[in-house]
Amino acid sequence: MRCNLPGRHSLFWKLACLLVAFCLLMIWLSWSWGRYMEERNQFLSDEARGTLTRYAAAAERAWEQGHRAGVDDWLQELQQVEKSWVGVIGGDLQSLSSQVLTDAEIEHLTFLRGLDWPIHKKGRPWMRIPFPEDPSAGSLVIELPKRFVPGQYRVFWRVITNGVIPGLFTLLLCVGLYRLLVVPLNHLREQANAWRADQLHVRLSTRTTDRPDELGELGRAFDHMSERLQSTVAMQQQLLRDLSHELRTPLSRLRVASESEQGLEPLRERIGREVDGMQRLVEDTLQLAWLDTERTRLPDEAIQVQALWEMLAENACYESDWPTSQLQCSVDASCWVRGHLNTLAQALENILRNAIRHSPEGGVVQLGGRREGRYWLLWLEDQGGGVAEAELERIFLPFTRLDGSRPGDGGFGLGLSIARNAVQRQGGQLWAQNTGSGLRLNMRLLADDSGVDENAIASKLAPTLTAFQSQNA
Repeated sequence: MRCNLPGRHSLFWKLACLLVAFCLLMIWLSWSWGRYMEERNQFLSDEARGTLTRYAAAAERAWEQGHRAGVDDWLQELQQVEKSWVGVIGGDLQSLSSQVLTDAEIEHLTFLRGLDWPIHKKGRPWMRIPFPEDPSAGSLVIELPKRFVPGQYRVFWRVITNGVIPGLFTLLLCVGLYRLLVVPLNHLREQANAWRADQLHVRLSTRTTDRPDELGELGRAFDHMSERLQSTVAMQQQLLRDLSHELRTPLSRLRVASESEQGLEPLRERIGREVDGMQRLVEDTLQLAWLDTERTRLPDEAIQVQALWEMLAENACYESDWPTSQLQCSVDASCWVRGHLNTLAQALENILRNAIRHSPEGGVVQLGGRREGRYWLLWLEDQGGGVAEAELERIFLPFTRLDGSRPGDGGFGLGLSIARNAVQRQGGQLWAQNTGSGLRLNMRLLADDSGVDENAIASKLAPTLTAFQSQNA
């Protein structure tokens, strides 16, 4: 089974480097600090060596100046300073003072230690320090003073070495892990709490979103989701405000009609017309809200644009009393796109209705297209004079009517919004541009090269479009 390594900026490598550095630091600390503590706990300190060497030099001077009497006097003076056994011996291990060595002292002489020897034995060892000037003449023998015994604080230093120092470095490791992992997670938690408090405008700091690792990707995903939630909620609220505003006019007309003295048939006709308009307004608004919030990909299939246009053009001619010669199509039968048939048909029908509504009497609406790589670029041109350049994007906003028409007269300004959302849900694009004589609406849709049989598609297209037309009748 193939194992995929994490990316170069993955959080895995940061954690790995941090842990490896921590382990190497602990190994170095154990080695260097262990050697230092070994010297402190097993060898005499420099102070002890210097003091004992000075004692040996003083003993040598006492021997040279007064022999046994001089050594006796010096030993008496030293006994007042050191409470340890002290003696001066010659090269034959015999005492150079007038005091004779006992058997126990002679036995100790067989286990004398030098200044550079490690002190492993518990207790106070006997040390032998040769005369500095003439080592063969004699040596100082002294039971190591208690204050010079190494390792007096061995337990304390063991606690420091094996407990405090590793604990401090582990604490530093925890601080590093906290800054690396917990701090950005706390920022994500704060943003989630802000969402819970309906503060959808809150964003993560750039220090979190600019990270190149997985937490940075998570932060950017959180910000994108926050922006999406904010825009969705804002759009839903705007739709509700616009819908309530648009419903006031037909409701007011219904109230006026109900209070009027006109006959039953005109009143019934007026009420029916207003109810149909309100129903159409509510359905279009709900569809626009669904298209904007629903993000699951629609099932796609091969669609022949020419066949789809013929069906929609026939229906449009019937509704508008336009002759078929005014609805022209220059797209040939080779134009196949991938999309959801019902959604794409509704988008193209809304665009066609908008073009007919804004075209002058006798005007021509034409569908054209060309292949661009993996896509088909389709456009629908009318001869309505176009719109101002600054308004080319605003016409896709809900409830936008640039011509100042009365709400419900020919539309509510939702058709192009629904069309753009429908095209975008299929992975396409929809935008507008002026041609000089009218408005061109461009659609970029994914091309289909599967070579599907046209007769089979036509037979499949007919019942689907029939159902679509019945829903929009």
